[in-house]
Amino acid sequence: MILDPFSSASDSLIAPAREAFAIAPSDNAEFPRATKALYVGTGGDIALRAVGSDADVVLRNVVAGSVLAIRLRAVRASGTTAANLVGLA
Repeated sequence: MILDPFSSASDSLIAPAREAFAIAPSDNAEFPRATKALYVGTGGDIALRAVGSDADVVLRNVVAGSVLAIRLRAVRASGTTAANLVGLA
């Protein structure tokens, strides 16, 4: 078991992510848990739905290696050309 001296600290939006998960873009599915941020491994466009939004938006020409501080509930396959996406929660 790993020693985590911060395990009893409360989580917040500005605290570092505690979890990371690979994102497979889908036109229908939403994440089981909202993200705090999104890591972009290979740059391109990202069609997404933010936690508080009623419609999808497309972020154009996102640079590889970017960490976007956005709370997401979905990344869509249609309109997404970026790859190697990781949700940080």
